[in-house]
Amino acid sequence: MRILVTGGAGFIGSHLVDRLVAEGHQVAVVDDCSTGFRTQVCEGASFHEISICGNGLEAAFQAAEPEAVFHLAAQTSVVRSLRDPSGDAEINIQGTLRVLQQSVARGVRRFIFSSTGGAIYGDPATLPATEAYLPRPSSPYGVSKLAAESYVAAICPASGIRFAALRYGNVYGPRQDPFGEAGVIAIFANAMITGTRPVIFGDGNQERDYVFVDDAVEANLLALAADRDGVFNIGTGEGTSVQKIFETIAAETHYRGQPAHAPERPGEVKRIHLDAGYAARVLDWRPRVPLADGLRRTIKSFPN
Repeated sequence: MRILVTGGAGFIGSHLVDRLVAEGHQVAVVDDCSTGFRTQVCEGASFHEISICGNGLEAAFQAAEPEAVFHLAAQTSVVRSLRDPSGDAEINIQGTLRVLQQSVARGVRRFIFSSTGGAIYGDPATLPATEAYLPRPSSPYGVSKLAAESYVAAICPASGIRFAALRYGNVYGPRQDPFGEAGVIAIFANAMITGTRPVIFGDGNQERDYVFVDDAVEANLLALAADRDGVFNIGTGEGTSVQKIFETIAAETHYRGQPAHAPERPGEVKRIHLDAGYAARVLDWRPRVPLADGLRRTIKSFPN
């Protein structure tokens, strides 16, 4: 197929592009490299260094003539969304609308949206959270992703486009930026390998559902081939504390120091893990990479 991937120079996006090219698809990448890296885009894909909010998006769609779109480009920092909710909405809502409008105009047949299960649900009373749980986002980031997801679910069926919205847990793995505000596994691994003291925000008892990047990519490919539309949790169903992540990475890297502690960051959920039973039934998706294996593969990707 002819496929366009927004955010294809980023962490998850670049892994997805690798798989799509390897499977013989004709892939075009749209990324402004604000958080992604051109060097992460494989040679088999064409590249358009533009923002989904700026000029050039229409020309990229015209050049690619995509049959399917994977929309991963987003502002993903909870902290940044609290500092600048308007900027967060500009990228995650208006940017998504622009990508949707181009998809409608160019006759795209399939639209796969990367959403978030880690921020949309807030702190559910019952875990693991299912797609039926009423979303209660506690940050502008969660609000903007939920709004964008709603636009996808409204516009795609009305335009004859099949769609899937994938609500990821905390995706981790090689290529994740260790210098950003999110991605605790990459941040901890890089800090311990380089001898820098890692920082835990809050008491470290916060629980997240960690999904290896290869499993997230597989979910995207299965969603592309699916014959049903919908919203799907992509998670393991298990929560792991930040403290446990620290201890496991410390053991793997032979780090003997203790973490520094900083105040809890506003807007972040306390405990979240996702019930992916619906994805198993409809997409035949299940997580394949255990956390211990994924952590080892991630740690090995950092230079010693």
